[in-house]
Amino acid sequence: MRGYRASGGAVILLSVLVPLVWFLPLAAPRDPLAVLSQYFGSAALILMGLSHLMATRWPGVEAVFGGLDRVYVLHKWVGIAALALVLLHDTIDAEMNGLGDGSALEEIAETLGEISLYGLLVLVVLSVATFVPYRLWYRTHQFMGACFAASALHFLFIAKPFKVADPPGLYVAAFCLLGVVAYAWTLLPVRRWAGERRYRVETFERTGGAVTLSLAPKGRALRHRPGQFALLRLLAPGLADAHPFTISSAPNADGRLRFSIKPEAGWTARLGDADLNGIEARVEGAYGHFTPLGAVNPQVWIAGGIGITPFLAWANALTPGSTPTHLFYCVRNRADAAHLAEIEALVAEKPSLTLHLIESASTGRLDAAAIKEKSGVDFARTHVSFCGPTSMRESLQEGLSRLGLRSSRFHFEEFEMLSGIGIRKLAGWLMETVLRRVAK
Repeated sequence: MRGYRASGGAVILLSVLVPLVWFLPLAAPRDPLAVLSQYFGSAALILMGLSHLMATRWPGVEAVFGGLDRVYVLHKWVGIAALALVLLHDTIDAEMNGLGDGSALEEIAETLGEISLYGLLVLVVLSVATFVPYRLWYRTHQFMGACFAASALHFLFIAKPFKVADPPGLYVAAFCLLGVVAYAWTLLPVRRWAGERRYRVETFERTGGAVTLSLAPKGRALRHRPGQFALLRLLAPGLADAHPFTISSAPNADGRLRFSIKPEAGWTARLGDADLNGIEARVEGAYGHFTPLGAVNPQVWIAGGIGITPFLAWANALTPGSTPTHLFYCVRNRADAAHLAEIEALVAEKPSLTLHLIESASTGRLDAAAIKEKSGVDFARTHVSFCGPTSMRESLQEGLSRLGLRSSRFHFEEFEMLSGIGIRKLAGWLMETVLRRVAK
């Protein structure tokens, strides 16, 4: 399945709903609102535990939740849902008369809960603010696990209508343990050593508006499928942090990899200014499920700018018997088109591949009607694969659906892996929440 796994959604939903088996009977002899607050707090811990699991990139995570690009997005929304439940838990007030002994341990647990709440409020804002530099986002994001650990201790030692050794206590504690172990794993150097492959930058050159790095393995090579991405870091000043990029070369016998990257800001801007020939590199992966569809007929591929990278690998992997494929490559002008000469050579070599170069500066932006006119395909039978900016994807998907393309036939990769959710509204709401808490 290309996209979010139904199994992942089911795991998340069932994990959160199972505790109702124990919480519903607790509501009858007690204050139902207080029990509801307890449930919200427990559900938040469950979601946070799952969110930290998604961040590990452990084998099997993609199998359950979908390609890692989608896992990152799901990880974000699960974290936001957990924060909402924490706020509900705190707003409703979880105190239950007659429970607890007012001990110092309970007081500490209360304090940890407050620290965790405010820490999560600040860190979630930083996590969804698209203007926050990646390095700051990455460094602050690591403190999420510390806030989660504080929340877990709050749960273990706070007064509850059940003991930790009872079924609901053990159930929630298991997710707390899962999350803490997952968080600890992400901090360990062994995580990097276990998953990375050693490479050397063999060539570093410019093509169109991008730079390309060709890497030669220094030992065991990474195995990948066309269209997958990997986490790349370079052992050079300012470039040692790992960043995800699509592998723009098809699998080959010698294990060489190629990355095509558009220098924009931060890490990628430093990349564009450096001379990296001969530099050592570390590569982790491969990840993602944005891979060729196989023998489906016909196909339309749409690349927005540097979104051409997976389709370079796809095109190189085409065989003589491949189904007819129309590649729409959208750039501002021809000079910006990375790897254009290579693509044109592939078109000449592979009769099933047709290139449509869309230069927006002279012909305007691509729309669904132009795709229909230039390709002549029947959208009731066509599969469309897209890689590019989110706004472009949403516009084209809407237009193509009106021409008969089912959503199940529109395949895409999450191009913006760090995406916002309407930061101004969220920041305003969170600030209001914090001020209300401080005023209490």
